[in-house]
Amino acid sequence: HRNLAAGAESVSQYLENRPEDRILSVLPLSFDYGLSQLTTAFRVGACAVLMNYLFPRDVIRAVEREKITGLAAVPPLWVQLAQLDWPAGVDEHLRYITNSGGAMPTSTLAALRARSPRTRPYLMYGLTEAFRSTYLPPGEVDRRPDSMGKAIPNAEIMVVREDGTPCAPGEPGELVHRGVHVALGYWNDPEKTAERYKPAPGQPSGLPITEMAVWSGDTVKMDDEGFLYFIGRRDEMIKTSGYRVSPTEVEEVIYATELVTEVAAVGVAHPVLGQAVVLVIYTFEKDESVSEKLMDECKRQLPAFMVPARIIARDEALPRNPNGKIDRKKLAGELAEMFEENPS
Repeated sequence: HRNLAAGAESVSQYLENRPEDRILSVLPLSFDYGLSQLTTAFRVGACAVLMNYLFPRDVIRAVEREKITGLAAVPPLWVQLAQLDWPAGVDEHLRYITNSGGAMPTSTLAALRARSPRTRPYLMYGLTEAFRSTYLPPGEVDRRPDSMGKAIPNAEIMVVREDGTPCAPGEPGELVHRGVHVALGYWNDPEKTAERYKPAPGQPSGLPITEMAVWSGDTVKMDDEGFLYFIGRRDEMIKTSGYRVSPTEVEEVIYATELVTEVAAVGVAHPVLGQAVVLVIYTFEKDESVSEKLMDECKRQLPAFMVPARIIARDEALPRNPNGKIDRKKLAGELAEMFEENPS
């Protein structure tokens, strides 16, 4: 309970929530980011409007009808909302939007800002094990749109090497979160708890009680000013030709073309490469030349080892997990035997 109260206090502080706010809650309450919409509202005495939507258009209509001041969503939903027409004047009451659960494509962010110019975007990063970790202030979005920001109030975020020593600026390392938001562990799962909850780096020896921190498993880097940049989740990194490829980097190139509605880059077992990069795309418009155009763009912008081996076009939206994120594991499972007979 202390974690929930501390998280609500920190988030409501940087979002500047107030009793007059009307926060639209469209994410599952089983998702910590979704539950945060309620706890944040409760913390300041604001109104939380619960919604179980069927179509993305319904969300936009609810924002207008309910005079919503704050809206939180995950990247797949933001991509859909950015492709819709928004009512004129919605930014007269929609004070802010927030994103977590994955990186928002820069082209999607630009489209959202064009549709609601006075609405402030907060780009955030969070861990289920520690509520929320970082946020990028709206005033920094133009300067560093690909940054995940700095630590939220009452948290300390470190970037460390495998031995726990601090990384130099620009050096990739593991994100470690310490502070009041860190939970005690996983319920009835001591093995998983020991894997993620370890002593916080840099503690003096001889302390009677060791402070535990969350070792995220995510690879990030920090610049000279302390702003953080997401590289990839360790369990989602694609290992191809001896390189590690972040799916997000490949997907960013694809979203920037504005040729697709959704895209996911996954690693598929390959007899020569170890894993091959495979793109799965979905687009409203059925254009057989889209895959060819996307491949040309990848070859133009990406190094050879990051260029997809294949592009798979689907006739329906990509599968989601219970939190509304694209289900990469399911997609990878469906494509697991793709290169067994024909690796070329």
